[in-house]
Amino acid sequence: MPADEAYRRFLIERREELLGRIGDAARRAGRDPNDITLLAVSKTVGFEELRQAWECGYVAFGENRPQELKRKVDAASQDASLAGVRFDMIGNLQKNKINQVLGVATLIHSVSSEPLAAAISRRAERRGLVARCLLEVNVSGEQTKSGFEPANVLERAEEIAGLPGIAVEGLMTMAPARDADAARRSFGGLRELRDVLERRMGTRLPVLSCGMSGDFDIAVEEGSTVVRLGRIVFDPAYDDK
Repeated sequence: MPADEAYRRFLIERREELLGRIGDAARRAGRDPNDITLLAVSKTVGFEELRQAWECGYVAFGENRPQELKRKVDAASQDASLAGVRFDMIGNLQKNKINQVLGVATLIHSVSSEPLAAAISRRAERRGLVARCLLEVNVSGEQTKSGFEPANVLERAEEIAGLPGIAVEGLMTMAPARDADAARRSFGGLRELRDVLERRMGTRLPVLSCGMSGDFDIAVEEGSTVVRLGRIVFDPAYDDK
């Protein structure tokens, strides 16, 4: 993508548009817009585009691949102007990639199974770390999506939250693409599942990570606290209409 003034103006204007839409959706639901984090998914752009986005006001980024996450975190650590930048791991995480993410990602969104949670726990404890995590739930039931089944997460969440080296802070889901009604059911179902878990566990699970470029307005209306926006942030040609 072009590293020029036109692209910088695009980033600034698009961020203002997105924050406006998040604010409107939050107010429709009686929520405070400041309670929602815009996570710019930077998997399709290089470090220079990410730096421009930071300079234009984005402060939190998400990566799908552990190797790319570490590469961008390492690059950011060498640049004093990026002090305070946040990087999350949002993609599928394999056990053999855990060590690339621990101590690198601020938040792991994609803990999709009990064995994965146990492996993160062991490796984090060994390194004296506490990994902040979300449990990924396949609310929609689509076979192509990973994550806990809702009934399974109800059974296992308390045990997972009790593992050493892990701090379970909430839940994550993905909705069916291009289906507003299904998206609303998925996001509302995630919120309801979180509410049940909080009552059972007697602890807060404040983070709900749901909503992407095509459905984030609905996600905010249904309680999302982190929306994961990729192409709509970085691609001037993207059109979600």
